[in-house]
Amino acid sequence: MAERTQVLIIGAGPSGLLLAEILRHQGVESIVLERRDRAYVGGRVGDGILENGTVEMMRRAGAVDRLEREAMSHDGVEIAVDGRRRRIDLRELTGAGVTLYGQDEVTKDLADRRAASGARTIYEARDISLHDIHSKRPRARFAHQGERGEIEADFVAGCDGFHGVCRASVPDDRLRIYDRVYPFAWLGVTADAPPPAEELLYARHCRGFALCSMRSRDRSRHYLQVSPGEDIEDWSADRIWSEIALRIGDPDGKILKTGPLFEKSLTPLRSFVCETMRYGRLFLAGDAAHIVPPTGAKGLNLAASDVHYLSRAILAFYREGSEGALDAYPALALAHIWKTQRFCWWMTAALHNFGPGGAFQDKIGRAELEYVMGSRAAQTALAENYVGLPY
Repeated sequence: MAERTQVLIIGAGPSGLLLAEILRHQGVESIVLERRDRAYVGGRVGDGILENGTVEMMRRAGAVDRLEREAMSHDGVEIAVDGRRRRIDLRELTGAGVTLYGQDEVTKDLADRRAASGARTIYEARDISLHDIHSKRPRARFAHQGERGEIEADFVAGCDGFHGVCRASVPDDRLRIYDRVYPFAWLGVTADAPPPAEELLYARHCRGFALCSMRSRDRSRHYLQVSPGEDIEDWSADRIWSEIALRIGDPDGKILKTGPLFEKSLTPLRSFVCETMRYGRLFLAGDAAHIVPPTGAKGLNLAASDVHYLSRAILAFYREGSEGALDAYPALALAHIWKTQRFCWWMTAALHNFGPGGAFQDKIGRAELEYVMGSRAAQTALAENYVGLPY
């Protein structure tokens, strides 16, 4: 079975679906290929903090109705250092706040919107391979429900994540990659319990980093710094709750609300950038091109910024017949990516313990936070980056 479309999008995560729906609203046709089933894609838990730019992108995609009804808005965050807490007033410092709405909810809204429109998303597409990506007729071949398929397009958007086929389709000698792996991981848990604070609480402690976040007023999401090789089964509910309480400066459990844990995950931390965001008519976006440590909650937001630049470039091609905006896409996207990488690296370095051999880094991190807690200028710099730099 052979088909043709204007834009072939590989990956039905938030970046792929966001791009597809923005293009559809402007009259550009696309087909989305996804190797996983819809339940798996929609169930992946990720960032829950949306910048205003990401919310605006959801609005452009026509998928903002439920978000506007159910999302929470936060005007600040709290920073704790060995139990001493300081609120950073985002709105007073920058005039903006952030929106709390889970990545899984974003994906569900976009997938529902696309399904309702009748636009094509092919889930469980196996053995995807790209061909002729340097020609004007790039193609993807795949297997679906026991049959072989082929889709030809004007352009291919690689939104298929860090381990996807799209970046792997670029020859090694054409890739420019920058990578850093951190010597720790995050143990993440979701609990049927109210969050301990009205806003997110980031904590640095001699035992490691902790973050108290939320999915709703009755459901909390917490993270603990652990070693990368940690066995998640060694962490009982009692151990998790006591460690969170200790690290946020609440050893007696006066503010921390406990409850049943129904999800646990272990996430290694890394910073990664592939500067080869265009190869022929293949364009990379989202996790296919970059990974940020989750400390700054920028993964989904950074993908949305890629979609902003890429969608604008594709629309300019169809309106003006010129590839100038497509040529400019990597440089525009990378300028935003590296600023965001810097912020996520800074927050990660300031809030985590680097273990044996990292004593100097730990002293610098603590000094950074002491400076933030006492300086309005430092708080403003943190706030500007946290709410999101303009595209």
